[in-house]
Amino acid sequence: MAEGRGSSLVHLLVIVLSLIAFGFSIAAERRRSTGTLHDDTVTNRTYCVYTSDVATGYGVGAFLFLLSGEALLMGVTKCMCFGRPLSPGSNRAWTIIYFVSSWLTFLVAEACVIAGAKQNAYHTKYRDMLLAENFSCETLRKGVFVAGAVFIVANMILNVYFYMYFTKATTQPAHKTNRTSSNIGMAGYA
Repeated sequence: MAEGRGSSLVHLLVIVLSLIAFGFSIAAERRRSTGTLHDDTVTNRTYCVYTSDVATGYGVGAFLFLLSGEALLMGVTKCMCFGRPLSPGSNRAWTIIYFVSSWLTFLVAEACVIAGAKQNAYHTKYRDMLLAENFSCETLRKGVFVAGAVFIVANMILNVYFYMYFTKATTQPAHKTNRTSSNIGMAGYA
């Protein structure tokens, strides 16, 4: 392992898990369920018939793969709270910035894919109305899974930079000042 680069295996696993989550999110967007109105002439009811519900499974898969990638990185870095302290300097500052940004994009991406999966699984049941002109089948709005996919890619990039700066901040030695005496120097004004 080179100085300050981190483990290549951790980089690879985080990227692969994020790309799998990205693929599931895109697949979920392409396979969203759609509904069509049908009239039941016997019972005089209007109901919706939906296509396949596979997008919900893809959305949950994206959620789980992204969660496992984030858990792996936080486990390796000990969530930046435990383990070796970070050396003061710009690497520590960038580590903290990427850590916070990574968590924000992670939470938004997870919210998008799990909300999309939940909303995709929601189906309108029968309507007992004689006049059903305003009746529509509830479907997931376009772009929810795409938004999740965009945030998954952003999270992947931020995670790679977070881990890179984290390893730099933990492997570089702390700068110590060399003082000849521990006294406070007092000088008179002339």
